[in-house]
Amino acid sequence: MTTPGDVQSYIEQGLKCEFVEVKGDGHHFEAVIVSALFSGKNMVQQHQLVYKALGERMREEVHALSMKTYTPEQWSER
Repeated sequence: MTTPGDVQSYIEQGLKCEFVEVKGDGHHFEAVIVSALFSGKNMVQQHQLVYKALGERMREEVHALSMKTYTPEQWSER
């Protein structure tokens, strides 16, 4: 079974991030991801970067991923 730690590691390996936190039950996951690479991109484009980082794992290991993406500037304003 895929753990939240696995998903977090996959994201961190495929995407330069300032912060990543993943929670979940092995099938459904929720992630908060902060990356400078999100700057200038809309939410759909940001999510596409995360999906690209996960690659084939999105089809095989991660069945559902809900995510909140932030630039470092947006994250610091929270």
